[in-house]
Amino acid sequence: MKFEPAYLKTFESGEFEERVHRALTLLESCTVCPRDCKVDRLRDDYAVCRTGRYAVVSSYFPHFGEEDCLRGWKGSGTIFFSNCNLKCVFCQNHDISQQARDRGVQPDRLAEMMLELQNRGCHNINFVTPEHVVPEILEALLIAIGNGLRLPIVYNTSAYDSLDSIHLMDGVVDIYMPDFKFWDPAKAKRYLKAEDYPEIARRVIKVMYRQVGDLLLDESGLAQRGLLLRHLVMPEDLEGTRRIMHWIATELSPTTYVNVMSQYHPAYKTDRYPEINRSLRSAEFRQAVKIAGEQGLRRLDERAAAFF
Repeated sequence: MKFEPAYLKTFESGEFEERVHRALTLLESCTVCPRDCKVDRLRDDYAVCRTGRYAVVSSYFPHFGEEDCLRGWKGSGTIFFSNCNLKCVFCQNHDISQQARDRGVQPDRLAEMMLELQNRGCHNINFVTPEHVVPEILEALLIAIGNGLRLPIVYNTSAYDSLDSIHLMDGVVDIYMPDFKFWDPAKAKRYLKAEDYPEIARRVIKVMYRQVGDLLLDESGLAQRGLLLRHLVMPEDLEGTRRIMHWIATELSPTTYVNVMSQYHPAYKTDRYPEINRSLRSAEFRQAVKIAGEQGLRRLDERAAAFF
């Protein structure tokens, strides 16, 4: 069967325009993300995310560093949004996530970026750090779809999302790719500056999974629809990894596609946090992958599965 992105049905029904209207109203007293800053972003005010009326894009290009099922052979059409609603002290992209000062892009320009990536042969449109710009994404998608966008949409998130935003993305997003970072609220408070992160992540990831289910691949191994869950293994937090893997296996499904990630290295402000001011040890990563298997998870990303 030929692939058809989820958003086409929503667009053709006429519901997409109503979604855009509902999303934009969230900006007036902003509740787009769990920070609930209540500033009027329609008037270009901003708070934690440093983003006013329009989304700020740091770069867009075919990305070959994503999971194999996303990058394929022509790349994932990645659009990196500047600024972030988390304040990770170990952020490896802090110049983009915390310190960007660029001006926002108009919705027609954001739509053009999507169509450019499609014309370059990318396999999907991959929104990175979208949590605080869901209204702007929907606004631009309405234009892009009307002008011929037909690629799957990847929602590449920290999982610090509001339920309102994720409900607005139902029938729009094909592939959710959340990163479940920490289980312990104390660690989330210390390293992300968001004590409620674990609770929020569990809540929204469940809704994401209900919307799209397990990850489905086509005959070429490319992702078409479903949940792809990432977990960055942190120094001194294998118990957190254990709790997260157990939750995935029991609250979602043992067949959830999980990428256990080894990329952590000290960056940004980690010199102030001595317990994480070192690279991940190979023994820690191997133990994390073992834990995932012990908790019953049966679909690990190839790079993690190689350690079994």
